[in-house]
Amino acid sequence: MHAADIAWVLVASALVWLMVPGLALFYGGFTQPKSTVNTLAMVLVSIAVGGVVWFVVGYSLAFSGTGSLIGGFKDAFLHNVSMVESTRGLTVPDGAFALFQGMFPMITMAIIAGGVVGRMNFKAFLLFLIIWLVLVYAPLAHMVWGDGLLAKMGALDFAGGDVVHISSGVSALVLALMLGRRREMGELTAHNVPAIVIGGGLLWFGWFGFNAGSALAANGQAILAFINTSVAASTAMVAWLGLEMYQSNNVKVSGLLSGALAGLVAITPAAGYVNPGSAAAMGVIVSVAVFFGTTFVKTRLGYDDTLDAFGIHGIGGIVGGLLTGVFATKQLSGSAGLIEGDWHLVGVQFLAIMLTVAFVGAATYVIAKLISFVVPLRVAQAEEHVGLDLSQHGETIF
Repeated sequence: MHAADIAWVLVASALVWLMVPGLALFYGGFTQPKSTVNTLAMVLVSIAVGGVVWFVVGYSLAFSGTGSLIGGFKDAFLHNVSMVESTRGLTVPDGAFALFQGMFPMITMAIIAGGVVGRMNFKAFLLFLIIWLVLVYAPLAHMVWGDGLLAKMGALDFAGGDVVHISSGVSALVLALMLGRRREMGELTAHNVPAIVIGGGLLWFGWFGFNAGSALAANGQAILAFINTSVAASTAMVAWLGLEMYQSNNVKVSGLLSGALAGLVAITPAAGYVNPGSAAAMGVIVSVAVFFGTTFVKTRLGYDDTLDAFGIHGIGGIVGGLLTGVFATKQLSGSAGLIEGDWHLVGVQFLAIMLTVAFVGAATYVIAKLISFVVPLRVAQAEEHVGLDLSQHGETIF
């Protein structure tokens, strides 16, 4: 075991945890005041669900066993997880690995809230998260990081393109489509810019732990992932700035942070596998894709993804996953990408993304449909009209 590596993984775990309250503030700054408490609650409850379910069974299902689709129950309640030794060939104990990985389902579930705040029954959402972590997140994490199906295919996902962003974005979209459009649907508008700035800043700050921590050591790969995270987010912000100026001659603070967030999402699957120049290119490309996806495409298709959970994380994750197949180098990832003249990795990445979308989409629909037989998925019209803060939570921001 290496003390510096252990210290870095512990710090990185705390940084990823910090992303959840950061996302709560970021989402809350966009939400109508009458449903701001509802937004904060739907995001923050992921800490409770994630912390408990991951400890009880989530980690075991994701990282024990040798199945192609899901693990087993050997490490339930972290019973067999050592706090001083590694069974995974790492320089940090299994306990530190379990802790770090346990932060990821929290932020993943929190992202899903962005598609449904203000109209989904909180009790139904809580049930959904519990079941979703067990039946969707844990199997997907096993398939990608637990030597399961997608790993055996050769798919690359350094810190969560498939596992975190595509899964949460697709789930948010499916739930939004099942719930239907808001009765008072309007253009996404910033209601509290300081909250958006603070929340977006915490997300960006936490993302350094999210990506660089995925090296699971204080080494050169962590440094590369840290640099790539910064470069991709910055270039994406610049590209978004240019797009907004071209389209409307306005530069919105909320838009700048949304652009940076798109860059952070896209670099996540590639952070330790590409060079900084490629990270810059990925930031520009994803910014353009997400900008048009959250404006023209969303408007044209008419779906109600309240806070663009699918628009930023789903589209951004898909673009990032594909570009990982383009820009990954053999020296850094062990697999040559298109930039080195090999098309194979692009095909593998595309297939992995399609399998992720199909699995997550179908599972989300089935889970939500079953829950609807027990608890209504959507609140009543009158309740939605006055806002969910008082009726669902008994408190307001006023």
